[in-house]
Amino acid sequence: MNNDKVDYFKKALVVTTVASTLDQFCMNGIKILQKTYSVSVAANFYVGNNTSQKRVKEFKAGLQEKNIVVNEINFNRNPFSKANFFAYKDIKKLINSNSFEIIHCHTPVAAMAVRLAARKARQKGTKVIYTAHGFHFYKGAPLKNWLLYYPIERWLARYTDVLITINKEDYERAKKSFRAGKVEYIPGVGVDTKKFGEVIVDKVAKRREVGVPENAFVILSVGELNKNKNHETVIKAIAKLNNSNVYYLICGQGILENYLNDLIKKLYLEKQVKVLGYRTDIGEISKTSDVFVFPSYREGLSVALMEAMALGLPVVCSNIRGNIDLIENGKGGYIVGPDDVGGFTGAIDEIIQNQTLNENMGKYNKECIAKFDIDNVKADMEKIYFEV
Repeated sequence: MNNDKVDYFKKALVVTTVASTLDQFCMNGIKILQKTYSVSVAANFYVGNNTSQKRVKEFKAGLQEKNIVVNEINFNRNPFSKANFFAYKDIKKLINSNSFEIIHCHTPVAAMAVRLAARKARQKGTKVIYTAHGFHFYKGAPLKNWLLYYPIERWLARYTDVLITINKEDYERAKKSFRAGKVEYIPGVGVDTKKFGEVIVDKVAKRREVGVPENAFVILSVGELNKNKNHETVIKAIAKLNNSNVYYLICGQGILENYLNDLIKKLYLEKQVKVLGYRTDIGEISKTSDVFVFPSYREGLSVALMEAMALGLPVVCSNIRGNIDLIENGKGGYIVGPDDVGGFTGAIDEIIQNQTLNENMGKYNKECIAKFDIDNVKADMEKIYFEV
């Protein structure tokens, strides 16, 4: 991508199903595009939760301050929702009424609508890029995922000029089976290793703030409170450890909050397990923690996991696509089955009992995460945008 003055007659569009995806995964790409293009975004900017809605409104205002054109398209994450028919019509109208040179779409619902809606635009030279943040079909995925998502993604690949994958399993499958113009691999959305390496925190004060004793062994998980993130398995592992000095912090919010709190009470873990909700100080909390635990059923390439590695934490994670791209079993941590409560219990206890192992795993992760640094990802994306 060249550094010439922006030509506002050249337009690019970035599309996601919901606005939070723009915020979490797309801003670096948007900054690259803004070097050359006038950038528009399209997503569903409405969320029902009042606290979340406030953040989305602030994010929207921030986009507009950066001269990014905001288009509200009411996509629904449920691919069968009737709302997506109207969203398809709206995104098609937006595409056909503008001469976008590049359209970059993310997330399955938005990507499906965009690639169908942009067929006419592609005939006129528009290039369509799709970043798959983790296909819904993968080794061990439910059969229904394969029956629904695989044929759709394979068919839509023909309307995709560049298909970007962020883990090795997805890359190999797409390269072998999909007829996209190009299939590329980039190491996720990247992590700012320098920023996380400079995090400084008063460990005692931060632990006091979140209700953890100074000398406790602290386990941390970061992720939405939903079935996929699978916090339930770790809560059960904490109960099985039967060690009153072990505390478990969960940073996140979601539909399973009440269910998880009930489970915590049922297992008499109210003092040891803390559901902290949405946090803006993840780096500081990570710095006060001893191990990062990540039991998800499905991931593309987790930003939260990469950030934990950049902060020098050992990791116990599920044996799934994406996680195995990041963690080397026995060196950076331990990899166990997502439903293996005993496996999580044993791996956590091994790290508790061996401080030298804890430190060595953390150092190993800091070294390994360097190749996933945000500067490397930016360079890869800049090349893709330039060559599309």
